[in-house]
Amino acid sequence: MTIFDVLTLLGGLCLFLFGMSIMGQALERSAGGKLEVTLGKLTTNKFAGLLTGLGVTAVIQSSSATTVMVVGFVNSGLMTLRQAIHVIMGANIGTTVTAWILSLGGISGESIFVKLLKPTSFTPILAVIGIALYMFAKKAKKKDIGTILLGFAVLMFGMDAMTGAVAGLENVPAFRDMFILFKNPILGVLVGATLTAIIQSSSASVGILQALAVTGQVSFGAAIPIIMGQNIGTCITAILSSFGTNKNANRAALVHLSFNIIGTAICLACYTAADLIFSPALFDEAATSAGIAIAHSAFNILCTLILFPMSSLLEKLAYKLVPESKTPEKVTLLDERFLQSPAIALERCHDLAIEMAESAALSLKNGIKCIESYDEKLAEAVREAESVTDEYEDAIGSYLVKLSMTQADEREGAEAAKLLKIIGDIERISDHAVNLVESAEELRDKGISFTEAAKGELKLMCQAVEEIVTLSYVTLANNDFDTAARVEPLEQIIDRMKELLRSRHIVRLQMGECSVTAGFVWSDLLTNLERTSDHCSNIAGCVIDAAEHHMNLHESIRKMKSDSPNFKEQYAAYADKYLKV
Repeated sequence: MTIFDVLTLLGGLCLFLFGMSIMGQALERSAGGKLEVTLGKLTTNKFAGLLTGLGVTAVIQSSSATTVMVVGFVNSGLMTLRQAIHVIMGANIGTTVTAWILSLGGISGESIFVKLLKPTSFTPILAVIGIALYMFAKKAKKKDIGTILLGFAVLMFGMDAMTGAVAGLENVPAFRDMFILFKNPILGVLVGATLTAIIQSSSASVGILQALAVTGQVSFGAAIPIIMGQNIGTCITAILSSFGTNKNANRAALVHLSFNIIGTAICLACYTAADLIFSPALFDEAATSAGIAIAHSAFNILCTLILFPMSSLLEKLAYKLVPESKTPEKVTLLDERFLQSPAIALERCHDLAIEMAESAALSLKNGIKCIESYDEKLAEAVREAESVTDEYEDAIGSYLVKLSMTQADEREGAEAAKLLKIIGDIERISDHAVNLVESAEELRDKGISFTEAAKGELKLMCQAVEEIVTLSYVTLANNDFDTAARVEPLEQIIDRMKELLRSRHIVRLQMGECSVTAGFVWSDLLTNLERTSDHCSNIAGCVIDAAEHHMNLHESIRKMKSDSPNFKEQYAAYADKYLKV
């Protein structure tokens, strides 16, 4: 093996790892927030958790990435440790899909159909399609598909380069002797674990083993222990990811490690016993790419079959290794591990923004109740909710800024910008709720009362504001563009109501029906209610802007007024409902 073969091997390895990385990232982006839904909601029982872990890992081609996500979900309180255990087990099986794809390189035959199945035949076609989509497609989804195809092509070219570089090793005695040493099961496990820990991917290390198998010097007796070790080495990513997390997240990482160590120990004992007692001829045969894929799948499935019924014992072991502390731990709202998966990070931010909006909407309605009939408990609840909303805004805002500094694509950057704008408007709604409470307290403390006519007008204004708050919440929660289109007509009506109610109050002042002091409170109430509707309009506008792939709120509103056939109809309906008093 010459120096040029070594350089080709290193270059092939770099291409292989790079291709696997960009393909996995693009697959993850394509799946988007669906991964959070899948991991968070489809883990209701053991089998659902197992299949979820298997499916997600097969999609993103990385058990390490799935496990890191699981650690993040457990750390954020979105998943229990028991749910995490079954997802991790499924991830171990899902990661074997890559080896089966790579084994296609070992297909041989003269028929056209067989030749077409070889990656060297179809990979160039995928590369051409991929680069065309990546360079010329305008939609992010199509660009992601192009990136997936390019990643796969680079991966397979890297695999082909590695295979070609090591082909000459079949006649090198030292290489043959090295793999004879690896027939020692303990040494084979250590080598597999070390290599995988270094590159942090069992799929990649299996691919390297498959490339080396082309020399014919890698026997099944050497390959099987190395495969066992690879499952232990892949745990390093989750272990490193668990540093700085809460105890439950640490337990999830330890479950991953203990699952693989126990499974390897059991299978290694069976393997050693079979070798000593029966000395199967298979162990001395040269391993093939397909044979390694079979061994990889068989080992992971066998480990899962053995330990799946004992998942509760793994949970108890995790609690033994990381015991409960006396002081309760604070749940992390936004785990920084998700920053490596922008689509999931954004989905988590969106979920928290919805929680924040729900809290602000309830506060606003409680503030209105305090105006109608002051209640000390409601007033305190409004102030507490405003404090929580401030915390949410700080946490989500800081997190989105960090996310924007990562390698998020244009679509993800636009979503982050949208959420940054929205959480500011939500926080201001909760501020206006507190202002309403303060106005209610001023009315109580100063013994101020409005006329019956003023009370009726204010009640109608409050109803309109409650309706627009509900509409904006539904818009955000469901990305509902039809509901979003109903917000702006109502906001225009509320603007008119504010001016109309101010004018009527001035008339009452002139007629001596109302005091100047009451007029100040009246003005404050109308201002806070009207500004609340402005923020609701901003929220709906941001959702519409994001759907139309721009962030020009004023342009969206102008276009809606002039081009939307429903705008005038909805405006008239709201005018009939709220202005005819």
